[in-house]
Amino acid sequence: MQFMIVINTDEKAQAKATVEQGKEMHAAYMKYTADLKSAGVMLGGEALESSATGARISFKEGHRVVTDGPFAEAKEVVGGFYLIDVKSRDEAIEWAAKCPGAKLAGVEVRSVRSMK
Repeated sequence: MQFMIVINTDEKAQAKATVEQGKEMHAAYMKYTADLKSAGVMLGGEALESSATGARISFKEGHRVVTDGPFAEAKEVVGGFYLIDVKSRDEAIEWAAKCPGAKLAGVEVRSVRSMK
């Protein structure tokens, strides 16, 4: 079964972090990624750039509305993801609980629905 671990991030808190804290977090994510790969469950994953580089698209009265980031109204935004293939939802939750982001802004586990 495939699951996505969605990593939330608080960009304001992240911006205030010291360089040393940033290095420690990067090392924690590198170890977590290596653990997923060693266990043979990682299918993919990436960190995302800050919401300042993004855009939100919506429609109002039939017209497209593009809102450029950063998204000040959002305390937490998606900071990255992992795509894993495990035997059960419980196993996905166990892996998600080990993610460094779980201790910060939290993570979300979602099952992947096949589009086939």
